[in-house]
This record gives sequence, C-alpha cells and structure tokens, in this order.
Amino acid sequence: MTKDVGAIFRALHQKGNPFILANAWDAGSAKMLAALGADAIGTSSAAHAFTLGRPDMGNVTRDEALAHAQELISAVTLPVSGDFENGFGEAPEECAETVRLSAEVGLAGISIEDTALPDTGVYDYDLAVDRIRAAASAARALPNDFILCARADGVMNGVYDLAEGIRRIQGFEAAGADCVYIPCPPSFEDLKTICSSVSVPVNALVVGQMTKHKRDEFANAGVARLSLGSAIARATHKVIFDAATAMFQDGDFSALGNVISGSEVDKLLT
Repeated sequence: MTKDVGAIFRALHQKGNPFILANAWDAGSAKMLAALGADAIGTSSAAHAFTLGRPDMGNVTRDEALAHAQELISAVTLPVSGDFENGFGEAPEECAETVRLSAEVGLAGISIEDTALPDTGVYDYDLAVDRIRAAASAARALPNDFILCARADGVMNGVYDLAEGIRRIQGFEAAGADCVYIPCPPSFEDLKTICSSVSVPVNALVVGQMTKHKRDEFANAGVARLSLGSAIARATHKVIFDAATAMFQDGDFSALGNVISGSEVDKLLT
C-alpha cells in the first residue's frame, strides 16, 4: 500500500514543537538535506526560478512547478510540500485545481499566498478567503491527507499591516486552511501574537532577523513549522558571487580552498 505522505506530513505539525521544512531547489539539494536530517522537503518558488534563470514572483508556470516538485519527490522518501505562490491563478477554481494536480504528482501539501502576482498587490479579503476555501474543499475531497498552508504575504510586501495579516489568517483558518503563515512579521513578539491568534499550526520563515532566534525560542512562541524559503539557495549564490568577484576582479582563487569534498557530497547523495 502506498504511504499517505499527507498524513505523515500532518503529524509533523505540532504547536510548540516545530520541525524544519527544508526548502530545496533540485534533486541533489533535496537528497543532501534529507541525508543531513530534514523531516520534510519544501520547494521554493524563488530558488526554483533562479535555476531557470528567472526572478521570483510569478515567473514560473504551474506545469513547471509541478514537474520540478516531481523531481524532488522522486529524489527523497520524505514528504514534499510545494511553494506554489498564488496557486497559479486568481480564481478560486484555479486554486482548487492546483491542489488536485499537486496531489496527483505526490505532494504532501502546498502553500498558497494572497499576492496578486505578478504584482506585489494583494487580492481583497473576501476573494483571498474564497480562494483558500476552494483549495481547502479540494484538499478534503482527495483520497489521502493533504496539508494546505495559507499565506498572508501583505505584511512582508508592505501592502497591509499586521492587524490585517492576522485578520486574513483567521479568515483562512475559518475557510479550512490546515496551516497559516505571515512571512516576515515586524518582530519576534509579533510572531508570538500571530501564533496565539489562531488554533491551527503556524509556519515561520527563518530569514532576516528571525535567524537570530533558535528552534527552542520558536517552540516557546508556539510555532509549528520553520521554513527556509530561498535562504539556503541564496547562501550558495553568495558563495558564487563572492568567489567569482574575487576571481574575475582580483585573480584571487582562495575562496575555492574552503569547500566540502566531492567524496563527502557523494556520500550524502547515495
């Protein structure tokens, strides 16, 4: 019998006991993260776009995102969740179809945000909630479990304040979301407020100021899931940027002396 990856993924979501959703960008990074201890793998819309030579924010199609997710699913035995931006369409029916297609390729869950891509504006409150309601209804109609994470991205994008973000995630919870998410709240204290404002699990994005806090602090705040977004991918891009700048501007190759050995990578991939 095929395992229910959605049920396995759901069991990881425990308030006050956060797991790390390790965002990968190709089969190799997914396998490495799994070998190093990840409990679940996430795609990253930005990191995936980077691999295609494109910027983030609405520049990857649904078919491309699904094919990319399949690559990660085939590489690991862990649950994989898709970072699927605005659900690849404005209409609630498009979000529902994205859920169904995601389950078909083997994803354990996806996240859908309220950003009206390709702009940084947002869908109005009622439409944003209707989109999540349709997606949640599609998820509940699936034969296996599936975790729908609903994102209120307007705080991160400077479109609305935290109060509106909380109003939205409360609406998303009422609409059937399994997990909610306000990326980049103004402060860690605000993250605690977010967690106490809903009864469903809360995802926190570990970037920027949030990287100053340890897992135990997130646990005490009530967080259930810690995602990395494109941070690890961008860390690799920082290495490329620094090494290439030194090489091409100064003829300095010293950055290449501080790398992981090929044999160590081979071990993690087998």
